[in-house]
Amino acid sequence: MRTDVLFFELALTFYFLATIAGIAGLFRNIKSSFKVILTLSVIGFALHTANIIARYAIGGHIPITNLHEAASFYSWCIVLLFFFLEYRYKIGLLGSFIMPIVFILMISSSVMPREIKPLSPVLKSYWFGIHTGLAFIGDAAFAMACGVGIMYLVQERFVKSKHLSGLFQRLPSLQVLDEINYHLITLGFPLLTLAIITGVIWANTAWGSYWRWEPKEVWSLVTWLIYALVLHLRINAGWRGRKAAILSVVGFAIVIFTFFGVNLILKGLHTFV
Repeated sequence: MRTDVLFFELALTFYFLATIAGIAGLFRNIKSSFKVILTLSVIGFALHTANIIARYAIGGHIPITNLHEAASFYSWCIVLLFFFLEYRYKIGLLGSFIMPIVFILMISSSVMPREIKPLSPVLKSYWFGIHTGLAFIGDAAFAMACGVGIMYLVQERFVKSKHLSGLFQRLPSLQVLDEINYHLITLGFPLLTLAIITGVIWANTAWGSYWRWEPKEVWSLVTWLIYALVLHLRINAGWRGRKAAILSVVGFAIVIFTFFGVNLILKGLHTFV
């Protein structure tokens, strides 16, 4: 077994354990559950990082050139942002809502072809790292906003049912969750905007055309419009709380379709495979 494959399988295993611990933590009020989730996630992240470094050493380029690598790297970005939010806000059960997303993406990555191919000529550009880096981090912020949005909807249900014990007491207040959701979208939106702009510039350099109406370009634009609408409705129409949480989940569904659906169903120049 190649070293990079071993690291990937081990990372997948620890993410799975973190997911199980996170789900268990929702139903059992164990004070140490947060530490268990975080510890397993940190170990998984370290192994995941080793996997990315190993693939870089073998291929000689950033390992995001096929759908296996892209889904894996997307998961890595989400976990990295998860650690930042955990450090910043100290939300004990955040991992219970985020690690399942990470695990599903990693499982999806695991069933994709894992071959390491030479970098195609069109990707040999400094725009490659800039464009993809902005896109992945922006999408990671949207994934986190989805997780926080689900947390909001769960907490709101407890409030409406007046069930103010158990899990309710271990989740942040609705106001805190709403603010975090907003901060994540205001992080992801400008990054997505810059990703589209750099992609347009790169496309003109590579193909002599700024915009070719490729499926990836169209759905990236659709994603941008969705989150632009989310921010507009929040700022100008006062759509906060439940409505903002639902829009975060819907927006992430569009992100996932753009990521997987376009690459697997709608073939074009921007597909990974």
